[in-house]
Amino acid sequence: MSYDGVMSGSAEVELCGLVARLNQRLDAHVRRVADSLGITASQAIALRELSGPMTLTELAERMGCEASNAGYVIDRMEAQDLVVRKPHPTDRRAKRLTLTSGGKRCRANVLKALGQQAPMDALSAADQVALADLLRRATR
Repeated sequence: MSYDGVMSGSAEVELCGLVARLNQRLDAHVRRVADSLGITASQAIALRELSGPMTLTELAERMGCEASNAGYVIDRMEAQDLVVRKPHPTDRRAKRLTLTSGGKRCRANVLKALGQQAPMDALSAADQVALADLLRRATR
């Protein structure tokens, strides 16, 4: 840090590297969980993010991908009877994605598995809350 509270170039590079390594560890964890459950990593992420009915655009935003990529994932999940597309109650052009009973069970399995031996387990609960707050502020 410099005298004016701004990170030096080398500190910023280190921070970016740390965030990238954490992201790699989180991605690897999601892949391991998905493999153990017989689904793809993209399906695990979609199930994690499908906390309730939402549009494909909303899901894609939560997944951090394009709607066309999320659509491909949802097509596959729909064929597996994990999700259904239902008419949106206020927008005739949109569909809402809703988990089936099998999708809800699969989501519960994904969430449980993601919580086991997770990279964030190295942090205390207070540290996890503090990190979440910092990341929220940094990504506004």
